[in-house]
Amino acid sequence: MASEITVAVNGALGRMGSTVLTAAAHESGVTPVGGADIAASSSSTVILGSSASVPLASTLADLFKVVKPDVVVDFTNGEAAKNAIATCINARVRVVSGSTGLTSEDLEDIKRLSALKQVGVISASNFALGAVVLMHLARIASKYFDYADLLESHHEAKIDAPSGTALSIAEAMIEGRGSGFDHNVVESQILEGTRGGDFQGINVHSARMPGRVARHEVVFGALGQTLTMIHDSINRESFMPGVMLAVKRISEVDELVVGLASVLGLDKLNA
Repeated sequence: MASEITVAVNGALGRMGSTVLTAAAHESGVTPVGGADIAASSSSTVILGSSASVPLASTLADLFKVVKPDVVVDFTNGEAAKNAIATCINARVRVVSGSTGLTSEDLEDIKRLSALKQVGVISASNFALGAVVLMHLARIASKYFDYADLLESHHEAKIDAPSGTALSIAEAMIEGRGSGFDHNVVESQILEGTRGGDFQGINVHSARMPGRVARHEVVFGALGQTLTMIHDSINRESFMPGVMLAVKRISEVDELVVGLASVLGLDKLNA
């Protein structure tokens, strides 16, 4: 029997982090062994839905003095995520990151460091398998339509707009099409911003409200027809199969991999 994969969570006290700890505790072949969170006020945290607890520290560097996991799952954002990933790579700990706010320059820095140290990193804007499939299908459909809108809605506490997933979908659409989309320019806009943000011709709209977790909708338009693709995450558990899949597959990776398409084998499918 293969040994258990030990996992620590960065951002362990956040909504996603606590959900990952719970998922890891119930996943075959995976064992949660620790957490890090800037808001840590004690040396341990109880795993939700379980009587078990794991060591907790305010930084990964401090956590690694207590326990060194096989994989760190990171759900923070921006500069904190970049620094955390660098800490893991330098400690030769693999990383699965769902953090938002990483710039293209950040990813280039992570790519160079992971290649130098030969430590695998999987960075994905969305771990819901349906969202990854939507991204793949939107890339394919983009070849056949000239107009597109992208609508995303999330819970009211989300701090960035548009979502990282929306940007990833838009980038995939442009890559699939090979150019920008046609874009209607209105003669009069009564409310500024009504047409949404313009991403190379794609109108991107963001909504924030209670009752949502994550929803992404792509609408393609052509003469006499539209094509609509929608993915809804009803709860945060929807992301866990993708996170656990990445945790189990990351031992096959010794560099930066962006997105889950290659992990799912979608990159091998020809449109």
